Amino acid sequence: MESEASRWFQSLHASFSFTTISLIIIITIFSLFSLSLSLYLFKARLWCNCEICHTFITSSWSLQFTNLCDWYTHLLKNSPTKTIHIHVLGNTITANPENVEYMLKTRFENYPKGKPFSAILGDLLGRGIFNVDGDLWRFQRKMASLELGRISIRSYAFEIVSFEIENRLIPLLSSVSDKEDIMLDLQDVFRRFSFDSICKFSFGLDPECLELTLPMSEFAISFDRASKLSAERAMTASPWIWKMKRVLNLGSEKQLSEAINMINTLAQEVIRQRRKMGFSNHKDLLSRFMGTVNDETYLRDIVISFLLAGRDTVASTLTSLFWLLANHPEVELAILAEADRVIGASLELTSLEQMRELHYLQATIYESMRLYPPIQIDSKFCLEDDVLPDGTSVKRGTRVTYHPYAMGRMEQIWGPDCLQFKPERWLKDGVFFQENPFKYPVFQAGLRVCLGKEMALVELKSVALSLLRRFHIKLAAPHHSHLRFSPGLTASLCGGLPVLIRGRRTPS
Repeated sequence: MESEASRWFQSLHASFSFTTISLIIIITIFSLFSLSLSLYLFKARLWCNCEICHTFITSSWSLQFTNLCDWYTHLLKNSPTKTIHIHVLGNTITANPENVEYMLKTRFENYPKGKPFSAILGDLLGRGIFNVDGDLWRFQRKMASLELGRISIRSYAFEIVSFEIENRLIPLLSSVSDKEDIMLDLQDVFRRFSFDSICKFSFGLDPECLELTLPMSEFAISFDRASKLSAERAMTASPWIWKMKRVLNLGSEKQLSEAINMINTLAQEVIRQRRKMGFSNHKDLLSRFMGTVNDETYLRDIVISFLLAGRDTVASTLTSLFWLLANHPEVELAILAEADRVIGASLELTSLEQMRELHYLQATIYESMRLYPPIQIDSKFCLEDDVLPDGTSVKRGTRVTYHPYAMGRMEQIWGPDCLQFKPERWLKDGVFFQENPFKYPVFQAGLRVCLGKEMALVELKSVALSLLRRFHIKLAAPHHSHLRFSPGLTASLCGGLPVLIRGRRTPS
């Protein structure tokens, strides 16, 4: 009996050892394969000894510039055509408005998102509108345009934002107001606020992220992790590296899989409950789409895409806006003076009609996004060999990127005062006016122009006005002329935005 047990344990040990050795061999082969493939692909792009590629490869740009986007801006400014090519990346980058119009409108069909981009975000966004081309994109675009264009859904969005501001955002800031020893990370606060708002709007779900007495919801944590890890895929030397890690379920890809599984479980449960209870009386985006789409996975993809677009972009814009206002008190005072004139010194904003009369506030938000767009770059992939309007030749399969961050800093586009924060550049006789969208592609332009633009502006203006009329927000850290950004799908600040909150006055 003991002999049999001994043989069994020996067999088990041998089997375990074999499995362990096999796993080590697989990982070693994977590592060597990834390295070899990366080197091959790197050489296939023609090893380049030009100054730009050498600077990129060695990261020596960081000796002179705070952010990679600032180095790109420097290169684009000094290019006669405002277009450059990073040979080792196979990436053509432009800050030329004519090229942007050509990509987004004139030859739209030749510059889709492309399979490389779709693969990076595929696990998170699936077949959602921001990750597809062709008929799938057209169907969702038409459906979303019809829904988001309705007055009823814009009013619903305004109700959600107003509730979050009055019942969560203002009480939170009031709780730390005038306390010298308490700093608040305003970037984190805006992320929580925008996530609560967009979840209510998209899913009819309240994660209660702004309730600081409660732990962050698993959904919020998983969504944040999935967004971050998906963005990191784009930074690998070769897509084969993350694809192999995904097959073997290793490292960051294992974490991404776990986060997406959590998102999927919750999304499926919300959809199931909505179908069970009926969705015709619900106002959220999911319920509106359920009347047209029966495929639950497709529904999940559509709504998650809007969730991603609505959370980080709003939080990023608000963070940059309040950093700029803290450094330009004269703009803050002008916003308050306009609000007192349009709304009344002791009255609250009550309607979308009143908001449309706040021209200086809208100009301030547009100017903030000119200098600090939430999406600093946007890429397409060229389907067939082409020539851009500035004469740049583009080969099939080339990644073509337009750079809103750099475009906001071009003298040829905005004049010699392009680096100044100057809301007045958006006003004519005190009335806000739109610039050419191809020189200001912050909301994209052409056929892919942002459908949620108006609702995003309502949210941005509502938050800015409500906080400015009640609080004076002061930077806790010393003044810096340059913001430092973290890598990601949207612009976010390294270390957040620590501030001190001071009470101003409370409208009665």
